[in-house]
Amino acid sequence: MMQVRTSAACDSDERDRTGSEMTRPPIDIDVAAIGTGQAVPALVTALAAGGEVVVVFESGEVGGSCVNVGCTPTKTLRKTARVAYLARRARDFGVIVSDVTIDMEAAMLRVATMVAASRTGLESRMSGTQGLQLVRARASLRGRAGDRFVIVAGEETYHAARVYLNVGTSPTIPSVPGLAASGPLTNESILSLRAVPAHLIIIGGSYIGLEFAQIFRRLGSAVTVLEGSAAIANRETGDISARLTTMLEAEGIAIRARVAVAEVERRPDGAVHVRLTSGDTVVGSHLLVATGRTPNTEGLGLETVGVDLDPQGYVPVDGALETSVRGIWALGDVNRRGAFTHTAWQDHEIVLANLRGGARSADGRVTTYAMYTDPPLGRIGMNEIEARAAQASGRRFLFAEQEMSRVSRAKEEGETIGVIRVLVDADTHRFAGITMLGINADEVVQVVGAMMAADAPYELLRDMLPVHPTVTEFLPTMLGTLAPLMPDRVDPPTAASASSRGR
Repeated sequence: MMQVRTSAACDSDERDRTGSEMTRPPIDIDVAAIGTGQAVPALVTALAAGGEVVVVFESGEVGGSCVNVGCTPTKTLRKTARVAYLARRARDFGVIVSDVTIDMEAAMLRVATMVAASRTGLESRMSGTQGLQLVRARASLRGRAGDRFVIVAGEETYHAARVYLNVGTSPTIPSVPGLAASGPLTNESILSLRAVPAHLIIIGGSYIGLEFAQIFRRLGSAVTVLEGSAAIANRETGDISARLTTMLEAEGIAIRARVAVAEVERRPDGAVHVRLTSGDTVVGSHLLVATGRTPNTEGLGLETVGVDLDPQGYVPVDGALETSVRGIWALGDVNRRGAFTHTAWQDHEIVLANLRGGARSADGRVTTYAMYTDPPLGRIGMNEIEARAAQASGRRFLFAEQEMSRVSRAKEEGETIGVIRVLVDADTHRFAGITMLGINADEVVQVVGAMMAADAPYELLRDMLPVHPTVTEFLPTMLGTLAPLMPDRVDPPTAASASSRGR
């Protein structure tokens, strides 16, 4: 049982701040954490183990997006889709199988089992930590009591010396006529499906939309992706977007870019009609909206203590991840310093290190992510567009690339889609970035990420002895071909470089 200290009875000023006269004395604690995304469980268990009194407030499921509706369930379902895809390709490898049938109930049971195990592990870790209490209630700030923050959750009030926000984001539903009324799926609700959609329409051609597009196509759905920008994955270079388009279209996914949705209607027969501003109508059985995220800051009472929000509702923080109010930190997606599990995890490491006397900062954090199409796209640091912009300001870069169709391991695996591209600062000889679309890209790019973290010259990797046959072995070979990055290079994918894998 967590031991807490009780404050003296509230005075009239405090009753005004909290909005109601309190019938119970407030509970005095050291740390309050609101939300249990990837940053909080490890942080609060470390703080409690260090002797602090900690209360964690969670109104939903422990683990945040990653455990419940993000990484864990989607990558588990992605594996089912990949197995189905490989089974259909079995003849390419000299293996004869019967028709491939998807048992969606069994696939989703596997997903639910993985999610439950991850969530239960986090809950057990926190409940088993002395000095740490998990409160299943929505919490909000209600001003200050002296030098402490007042937090109300249910019928209890707490006074905390420090507050950590790890509340995450939720799917955004655009204000398109008829869209909300049509009952669209989001990245969260789509995981409740127990049957494969006949025709899944996806509004949004970025990472969430594309990952689900390929998963459900491989599970047997017809899939149409509607993207308002000029190309899918529009934060990438035009060439990478084009390669992704070719790859996904080869699997039978219909991709329509430069389109805008005018109206959505769910007909009595259950069909969803998506009318475009061009006048065309796309008809499907299910509609997934993957057009962005909204921070979960509404209703937290941040205004009662003066925490600044940006126009979209995110919480700006400094390099130490502290908000505009001393004593309150924002971690994970809500601070807009990287909407990924790995950045949220590093957020907790930064905070913990600094509490222990360190001086770590999120300033200068290198762009690091993967998109889990199959094959995946991995990115660390700059791409060519960003490097050319910096080159216009005087920096100089070296560049090398390798088509996956030339990588021995990729050929042996029958996974030859994609390309590896590396950028090096010409003056410092340090890596500036790597972009890879191809087999094991999410793993391979981290070799360069480690070199960047070590501030090591590219020659160290160029001269290493790699293992054969691996995908990574081509990094030293590539680095021996570095040449100045050309300012106006245009390289649309060729039929060979963007070919399908024998589908």
